This record gives sequence, C-alpha cells and structure tokens, in this order.
Amino acid sequence: MKILVSACLLGIDCKYNGKNNKNEKVLELLKDHDLIPVCPEIMGGLPTPRIPSEINGNEVITRGGKNVTKQYQKGAEEALKIAKLYNCQTAILKEKSPSCGCGKIYDGTFTGTLIDGDGITARLLKEHGIKITGETSLDIIE
Repeated sequence: MKILVSACLLGIDCKYNGKNNKNEKVLELLKDHDLIPVCPEIMGGLPTPRIPSEINGNEVITRGGKNVTKQYQKGAEEALKIAKLYNCQTAILKEKSPSCGCGKIYDGTFTGTLIDGDGITARLLKEHGIKITGETSLDIIE
C-alpha cells in the first residue's frame, strides 16, 4: 500500500525548529508499504526553521502574530496532489500539528492547550476520502 506520511516522522529535518519527529514504528512500515513523505508547511512556502504556528478559529497564526493561513492552505493542496498522484488512500500525519494534526490540535494560545480539531492538511485529505491517522494510532494500517 502507498501511504502519505508527514516527512518529519520519517526523520526529515523539516519541523518548525529545524529538527524532526522520527518515529521508529512508522519507519517499520517501510517493510511492507511505500511511504510517500510530505511536509505541507515547506510545500506551502514556509522556511525551516520557522516561527511556530497554531490554528486560531479559521486562521493559522504564528507566535509573532503573522497570518500564514495561505501558506498552510497551499501546502495542504500540494499534499493532496501528491496523495492523488500516488493513489494514497491512507495518510499518517504528525499529531497536534496545525497542518497535519488529526483529532487534537493546539488551541491557538501557544500555552500547550489541546482542543478537538484537525490541521489544515488533515481536513483537506479527509474531505477527499483519505483515511487519516496519527503516529500513535497506526491501527488503521493493515
């Protein structure tokens, strides 16, 4: 199976702080599946490293107050293009991220408070019928 995966989970240094979220359980899936890495934030034109952002209402705002919603939307659209190009029916996305978070995201106050919700990319992929899971819930991968 071809699975779209947040690139940071595969050890790619694309996180806001220039580091990664390498996850050995996700990497183990390479034995049986083709993992297609994406970083919607980079694909939306944001640099690495970058100022942390959180979703506040319908917008994505940096800790410094800059609106980066357009970059997040563009990155989500590019991730969807890649998912369609490779016929990915499933995605493993970085939990809590304003792009990739699925089920829980930070509340926009930069206090570490989680709320129910999805990141911009996770929402778009779901709208197009792609099954989404986070790195701690790999049970949907058969």
